[in-house]
Amino acid sequence: MTVDIEALQAHIGTKSEAEDIATEAPLKGMVVTFGRDEKAPGPGEPIAPGWHRCYFLPMSPPDRLGADGLPMDSDVMPEMPFPRRMFAGTKHVFHRPILVGEKLRRETELADIQLREGSTGALIFTTVVSRIYGPEGLAMEEEAAGVFREEVQAGQKSGVPKREAPPSDTPWRRRITPGPVSLFRYSALTFNPHRIHYDRPYAMEVEGYPGLVVHGPYSSQCLLDLARDNSGGRPLKSYAMRARAPLFDNDPFDVVGRPTADGQGGELWAVTPEGTIAMAATVTFG
Repeated sequence: MTVDIEALQAHIGTKSEAEDIATEAPLKGMVVTFGRDEKAPGPGEPIAPGWHRCYFLPMSPPDRLGADGLPMDSDVMPEMPFPRRMFAGTKHVFHRPILVGEKLRRETELADIQLREGSTGALIFTTVVSRIYGPEGLAMEEEAAGVFREEVQAGQKSGVPKREAPPSDTPWRRRITPGPVSLFRYSALTFNPHRIHYDRPYAMEVEGYPGLVVHGPYSSQCLLDLARDNSGGRPLKSYAMRARAPLFDNDPFDVVGRPTADGQGGELWAVTPEGTIAMAATVTFG
C-alpha cells in the first residue's frame, strides 16, 4: 500500500483546545478498577498521576467511528490509511497537582508523523503533545506516541514481538490480573471504544490477537501506581514510558521496579507472563 506521508505531515502543527471539570465520580471508579487500598480524593484534593485520563474524553459520534470502534480522525489527527492502532508510549511532566473540582483547559497539538518499516510491515508513528492548565497555571504536560499498522490478512495472526527479560534486582513488585471486567471498566472510565479491549471475537478473529489486548494506558497506570507506592511520599515529577510488546487478558502479568542509584527516581517494567519486557519506564520524584 502506498502512503502519501507528505499529505499526512501537512497536518503537523494542528492545534485544538478543550475544557473540562476535574469531577470526583470517575476517580472512585479508578480506585475500584485497580483495586487500590485508598480513598478516592474529594473536593480540593489532588488526583493521582495518570488519573487525568478520566477527563477530556473523546466524543466522536457513531458515524465517525471506524470498524475498530475508534474515531477515524480527531481534532488534531487526520484520517490514517492504516486501520490498526496501538499506544506506543508517553512522557509526563507534572508541574502541580490537579485538584478535584478545578476547571481545566487542555491544549493539544499534533507534533509529528513518520512512516517507518518494522518487523511486522509498514508503520505510521504519531506524536501528540497536550498541556493541561488549572486555575493556577500549567499542571501537566504529556507527549503521547501512537502507531498505526496495516490490517491483518484473513486467517493470519498479529505479530507479537519477543523482548529481553528485565533486570532481576527489582524489589518493587506486583502481580496484575487484567480480566475482561477490569478492562471493560477502564474502557468505560476513559470512554475508550477500541474493540480490541472488550470485544473478544473482534480482537482474535479480525486483528489476530490471542486474547483481549490490555490498554497501553492501563498497564502504564499500573507502573505509575507502583512508582507512587514506592516514592516514600514524594510527588512524581516526571514519567516516561515506552511500550515494547502487547499484554493480553489470558494470564496475569507483573509490574516490577527499583530505585535509581541516587534514590531520586525509579526504573520500572511491565513483564509478560513469559518473563519478557512489555513496557519500560522511568520516573523521577520531586
